Amino acid sequence: MKVSIFDVAQKSGLSVVTVSRVLNNSPSVRQKNKEKVLQAMKELDYHPNAAARSLAGGKTGIIGLTLTTLDDSFFDAVVNEMNERLMERGYYLALSVSRSHADRIHRPLFAEDRVDGVILLSLSPTDEEAYIQDLVKKNIPFVMIDNSNHNHPVNSIIVDNFKGGYEATRHLIDLGHTEIAHIAGPEHFLSSRERERGYLAALAECGLEPYRVERGAFEIPSGYRIAMKWIKEGKLPSAIFAADDYIAIGVMDACLNQGISIPGDISIVGFDDQVLASEFRPMLTTIRQPADRIGTVGVDLLLAAMKDPGKERVTIQIDPQLIIRETTTRR
Repeated sequence: MKVSIFDVAQKSGLSVVTVSRVLNNSPSVRQKNKEKVLQAMKELDYHPNAAARSLAGGKTGIIGLTLTTLDDSFFDAVVNEMNERLMERGYYLALSVSRSHADRIHRPLFAEDRVDGVILLSLSPTDEEAYIQDLVKKNIPFVMIDNSNHNHPVNSIIVDNFKGGYEATRHLIDLGHTEIAHIAGPEHFLSSRERERGYLAALAECGLEPYRVERGAFEIPSGYRIAMKWIKEGKLPSAIFAADDYIAIGVMDACLNQGISIPGDISIVGFDDQVLASEFRPMLTTIRQPADRIGTVGVDLLLAAMKDPGKERVTIQIDPQLIIRETTTRR
């Protein structure tokens, strides 16, 4: 198998950029590191080509992306869009899946000279500060997507979750529902709080009181558990706005298991437009987060920051879209 510059980097224990600088006789490389690279080249019988030399100048052509899960079709769509846009610009996307900042798996991705930029996708709010400190300290350009803290002067992209919550609730009100409950997401997520705030604003605008608000988690069992509790208590409303599609599908599962008709007996709206939203029956009315636009804008914002590190940091807000399917009907 042909030996590559990446093999030399691995053998020497140094970054691809450091190897590239040695190949281009850069004076910035420490003598000790230069000797390691030359020794690795000798042992591997490596002969540099033009492609290897093109990595000179401190660029790797690699963009790192950190997220907490791959088990989410919305995240998958965002990552795929970013990958396509980056490939068009000549960059490769490297993923780092880490449950928390304390999980040091992400560290190699952020090491000096490993990546040209980083995308942080929907991190835990408690981890954002630590990630930001890491990246700022290493002077690595980055963009945050779906961040939960607005008190940092960073480049970020957020969906207008307030508007989404408002439009989901207003849709149910316009169908004649007056008993509308909300199953919220975890409170520490800004998206959860904003969706709940939109729900409350739509009710207040129409002179309605919240029928019931209960906090859950972004997962199917959470929606199932809460809906079953309401059914057993005899307090199931005529409509529910769930903070995400997984919660909504859990509610649907509980209702269908108990012989409750959807949307005949209860109307349900979710949020995100996960793949399951259009595959589950009845198909779920939901608020779509435009993954294609989020991915494209995220790449554009990061590349602009890489080109001009001193450019003013901006937050771009993207509108969601109400997708009406089969789980809502007139009261």
